[in-house]
Amino acid sequence: MYTTTTMQEQLPLFAVADRKPYTVSQLMARIRGTVETDPCLVDVWVEGEISNFRQVASGHCYFTLKDAGAELRCVMWRDRVRGMRVLPNNGDSVLAHGRVGVYEQRGDLQLYVDTLEPLGLGWLYQEYERLKARLEAEGLFDARRKRPLPRFPRRIGVVTSPDAAALRDILNILSRRYPLAEVILAPTLVQGEEAPPQIIAALQRLNARPDIDVILLVRGGGSLEELWAFNDEWVARAVADSRIPVVCGVGHETDFSLADFAADQRAPTPSAAAELATPDRLELRQQIRALYARLVRAIAADLAGRRGRIREQERVLRRLSPALRLTQARQRLDDLTERAGRAIRHQIAVRRERLAGLAGRLEGVSPLATLERGYAIVQRTVDGRIVCSPAQVATGDALRVRVRDGEFGAMVQ
Repeated sequence: MYTTTTMQEQLPLFAVADRKPYTVSQLMARIRGTVETDPCLVDVWVEGEISNFRQVASGHCYFTLKDAGAELRCVMWRDRVRGMRVLPNNGDSVLAHGRVGVYEQRGDLQLYVDTLEPLGLGWLYQEYERLKARLEAEGLFDARRKRPLPRFPRRIGVVTSPDAAALRDILNILSRRYPLAEVILAPTLVQGEEAPPQIIAALQRLNARPDIDVILLVRGGGSLEELWAFNDEWVARAVADSRIPVVCGVGHETDFSLADFAADQRAPTPSAAAELATPDRLELRQQIRALYARLVRAIAADLAGRRGRIREQERVLRRLSPALRLTQARQRLDDLTERAGRAIRHQIAVRRERLAGLAGRLEGVSPLATLERGYAIVQRTVDGRIVCSPAQVATGDALRVRVRDGEFGAMVQ
């Protein structure tokens, strides 16, 4: 049978009463607070060799920095890892920047890394990041400042070394891709301390010409030191201030210079800069053929539509033609003439009948008819009044007597 003895039973009673022990969590929190408030540990550069490097599924990276005497656990979060062009390998000597902290769950002291640079180039990277941050804050890299490239440039200015392979690549691509463009070279050094002012002067010379449509600022690949002229602050400002759109193709695809950020367009290589600045004549030929075919179809469709509208208008004109209306008017005139003739003949017949009736009636009351029956009409010669009564004449009045077949004079006695 075993018996257990607690720690309190082994300690003197006065010791338990006087001491106030930390819990493990309290102690680690105390250590963490001390470490993370030390000004020397919240902004620190550490030089060492990478070991145990691994990137987990979340994208975070965990590794160890070590030298001959010690090791330090390190963490680099995913958003910082995304900004790295190349991840380090075990055994690489690096310069890490970050803050020292404590991971309380395991009691680990570790460096939270925000910048990781190959050893020996740290100052260049620091200067690059410092300049980039300052110029970006000024708005020098703002996308709203970028201008579109001309679609069909007539003259292309090239800023590079006349001996550079980049120039030969550009000329070969332009001769094959868009031979219509004329190339104006503004020669300059592209490496060394004298390169930045020469690059700026070359850009200014091209901007002084009114006939340049686009500028290619190019250089082949190289180390960070060799490409440093394109990270010069005043070169970047000259690119941003250019009146003419600038395409920057410096180094290889993974190289990003301040001139790239300031340019209107960034090309991964000098050859790509020439391709970005010009259309492809083969593609243009295909586009022209396609447009020609579309134009032919559109014209044919338009002509067909116009022919149809003309035919419809012809039908309308035929319906509204004066000749047709004149023909109809002539026929209507014939109809009206015939109707008028019939009406007139009818009216004449009616009037003849009426006239015959009236003539009969008139004949019945005519004095001539009375004369035919042996009567005579006596008129006074002096005034032509018909004598109906003896009282109308006096002795000696001259009279005119009209009988059936003539008249003769008479005297009243």
